[in-house]
Amino acid sequence: MKKKIGLTVLVLLVAIQFIHPKKNISQEISASDITNVRTVPNDVLQILQTACYDCHSNNTVYPWYNTIQPVAWWMNKHINNGKRHLNFSEFGNYDTKKANHKLDEVIETLEKDEMPLFSYVIIHRDAKLSDAQKKLVIDWAKSAMK
Repeated sequence: MKKKIGLTVLVLLVAIQFIHPKKNISQEISASDITNVRTVPNDVLQILQTACYDCHSNNTVYPWYNTIQPVAWWMNKHINNGKRHLNFSEFGNYDTKKANHKLDEVIETLEKDEMPLFSYVIIHRDAKLSDAQKKLVIDWAKSAMK
């Protein structure tokens, strides 16, 4: 009985390796990208790209382990959830009120150390923001509100 269960689990694990979600990769910067609708200094953009864009843009840089299921499904869920909350690639599609609210949420999540997620920072050490980097992004977000 245990052999049948083990064999069934093994077959399922192998089978799911062939089922992958669509990757979040865009070949170009969209017209509605935040860099096209707000002034984003290079140092702030570098921080956003390093710590935020994998889950909050239309272009994720995937690690090698994203080829393993069910990891790819888990990551896809995080990316879709992140983009639903804030998508820097589609920022220009937000009306002024919503855009300002999103920038306010950026400030709030950085001040409360809610972002980037701990689970992301464990693997992406360069995404862990220093207090100076947080302040830089917070000050930019405040100035970027219209």
